[in-house]
Amino acid sequence: MARRSRAKSAQSSPVDADKDRRDRILDVAIRLAEEGGFENVRQRDVAQQAGVALGTLYKSFRGKEDLLSAALERETEVLEKRLDRRPPSGSTALARVTEFFDALTRTMCKKPNYARAIIKAMASGEPEVASNIVAYQSHIYRMLVSAMRGPDHPEPEGEPTADELAVALLLQQVWFAALVGWSAKLHGVPRIIEQVSVAMRLLLAGLAVERRLEARG
Repeated sequence: MARRSRAKSAQSSPVDADKDRRDRILDVAIRLAEEGGFENVRQRDVAQQAGVALGTLYKSFRGKEDLLSAALERETEVLEKRLDRRPPSGSTALARVTEFFDALTRTMCKKPNYARAIIKAMASGEPEVASNIVAYQSHIYRMLVSAMRGPDHPEPEGEPTADELAVALLLQQVWFAALVGWSAKLHGVPRIIEQVSVAMRLLLAGLAVERRLEARG
């Protein structure tokens, strides 16, 4: 048994080892955040509990904001893969987008202390957070555009239009603002989803009016 374990370990590639180490680190960061919030995510504790040297941790993550935003990006990637297998099934763009934000919000808020730590990290303005947020937003853009288009769109994988990108950006901003309100305990999760759904309905109505005006010339 020991020889087999050593053989299996020897066959692991450096890339696999790096991914396993990164996953351990992010798993610990998520757990610490959920146990005690943003301030509970300390680099030394993360390194110790993930079984890595503190210097190794600092090479990949400069601070808790970096750790938490990287965890968010990973969780969003997991959600994207899940929705690729089971996309929103609503019959309209509004229904599908509402279903998407329902899944996104409930996935995030099922760990409330972690979610609040994420919000604080994203709003920190720390330079090292930027690349993680860009990667996270790319996942959100793809999922939103897919939800807006639906299964019958002639180009489901085509490049998003300017209108689609604008709607995706505005919805993300409304969603984040609603999350901040939830974080401050001003409202619950259903209110977050309701606010995004209302924003989507108004944006669709505005686009419809704009297209009618353009058609009239």
